[in-house]
Amino acid sequence: MADGQRSITVLGATGSIGVSTLDVLTHLGPEAFRVEALTGASNIALLAEQARRVGARLAVTADESRYGELKDALSGTGIEVAAGRTALIEAASRPVDVTMAAIVGIAGLAPTLTAIRHGGVIALANKECLVCAGAFFLAECERHGATLLPVDSEHNAIFQALIGEERAAVETIVLTASGGPFRTWSRQEMASVTAKTAAEHPNWSMGLKISIDSASMFNKALEMIEAQHLFGLTAEQVEVIVHPQSIVHSMVRYRDGSILAQLGPADMRVPIGYALAWPDRATLPTERLDFAALSCLDFEAPDEGRFPALRLARRALLHGGASSAVLNGAKEAALDAFIAGEIGFLDMAERVEVAMDRLGDLSEPRSLDEIEEIDRQARI
Repeated sequence: MADGQRSITVLGATGSIGVSTLDVLTHLGPEAFRVEALTGASNIALLAEQARRVGARLAVTADESRYGELKDALSGTGIEVAAGRTALIEAASRPVDVTMAAIVGIAGLAPTLTAIRHGGVIALANKECLVCAGAFFLAECERHGATLLPVDSEHNAIFQALIGEERAAVETIVLTASGGPFRTWSRQEMASVTAKTAAEHPNWSMGLKISIDSASMFNKALEMIEAQHLFGLTAEQVEVIVHPQSIVHSMVRYRDGSILAQLGPADMRVPIGYALAWPDRATLPTERLDFAALSCLDFEAPDEGRFPALRLARRALLHGGASSAVLNGAKEAALDAFIAGEIGFLDMAERVEVAMDRLGDLSEPRSLDEIEEIDRQARI
């Protein structure tokens, strides 16, 4: 960890990434980070507990109707309280050394863009920022001197495997996927899947929506697009391999045939800790791999017939334009419909493909307004 206390804001503190981030911050202690702001949505009790635990200066709920509840929960602490979209943007605008961008979905785009405009380090755990905004998002980082560090375990692994290497020497990157709970299921078996069943991931502890995205492999589809932007790759340079144990988090294949991989436990505190301590490494209370106890590491090709999300991601990568933003907007709407019981598990990919067919000629968005309009159209 670099010398001296740094400041941090955690956007999406009550989600699975946010909870793990707060765990890391608690372990590192106040001498490492001063917490400027925490934001959350509807879990007011958790947000208030987190704010008290780390001594945050500001706590914000995105739900304006919950302001009174949050204010009461933090009464007498001296912690500032706010609520609503405007308050969320204001929290993101406060200058800090590090912003953990962990709000799920396109809802995280506007506050993350706000944080970028004040420079500093953006620890990016929100895939949708790059999936929907791509070149615009990266241009904003460059224009404002913000440093973008990936927090997703796969992209964090690639980032580590690229250190000290020439980017021109990269042949491909290989994103690993656990395969989720339905890795060996037929499409006929998946047709009757419920949201509860889809949320039961075999390796990772994640929120409801991310767990279901993992089960459908839409999570990996978004990661393919995110990787292309993060590392400046062509569509052909992004590979996916199924690795059920989730020990190898991703790999880089170099032109001389060498492959560098990052391995570790299935614990998001590892990539979070790496992003927070970068360019150093923090000492973390995470499991140490016992290679003698590992019976095997399995790898298998992904089946795009059973998991068409991967095929749709490849289509978006090759087509360009607004395809990725359309894919994400349609996916978010389909996911909500599946959770509500309005459509089946397999219907999600079908709805996304219909939206991509309908909006296939839209050009790449160049502003937040354009991105939000494309997202609106994709959800219809």
